Amino acid sequence: MRILVVDDHPLIPEALATTLTVLDAGCVVESAGDLEAALRISEQDPPPDMVLLDLGLPGQHGLSALSAFREAQPALPVVVLSADAGRDRVLSALELGAMGFIPKTARKEVLLNALRLAISGGVYVPPDALHHPWELPATAGGAASEACTPADLGMTERQAQVCALLLRGMTNKLICKELGLAEGTIKIHVSAVLKLLGVPNRTQAVLAAHRLGLRTERMRPRIRAAGEEPART
Repeated sequence: MRILVVDDHPLIPEALATTLTVLDAGCVVESAGDLEAALRISEQDPPPDMVLLDLGLPGQHGLSALSAFREAQPALPVVVLSADAGRDRVLSALELGAMGFIPKTARKEVLLNALRLAISGGVYVPPDALHHPWELPATAGGAASEACTPADLGMTERQAQVCALLLRGMTNKLICKELGLAEGTIKIHVSAVLKLLGVPNRTQAVLAAHRLGLRTERMRPRIRAAGEEPART
């Protein structure tokens, strides 16, 4: 695995290189200190498998570095590293196509789990950024949107459970383990959830749930008792 770390502080790539060997013993970490150097490396054949992008690069402001990367390399997974993990910043990064957002204050275990999730197709969102996902989000005019429930969107109870786990960034395999269902069944439910939310992928699902004020506190799956057979639905 090849990971490009884009950060203007040289100690960051060095520290990450040590950490990432836990993820993959053969992991190769390359570094770039500015956007131009990072884009040159990303154009290599083959390109890196993933980019860890610091938003505070020289000459860049806000999410401009992420915007430039997504425009130049739309197929390359980019995970944001940032000291600012406020809700607005996180949601804006996801809107631009980031495959995750990792606060620079995150522990090593959180970093590794977030990267595993992104590599397997999930999206890592820091819990504090969406600590209360059922709160009413503000619209462009500043007024709060009317909250809705899974039932309002036409979701079944099982689809609502899948939706709750999907919004936590879980992959299909992790949802399978949580609910005790076959992966094929989960794929069907995930497709149905995305269709009901009117979005094409998991990242957009997180954003749609936020915009809709989707109340997730009632969507959490019931924990099965020891030895209890899961429902096959």
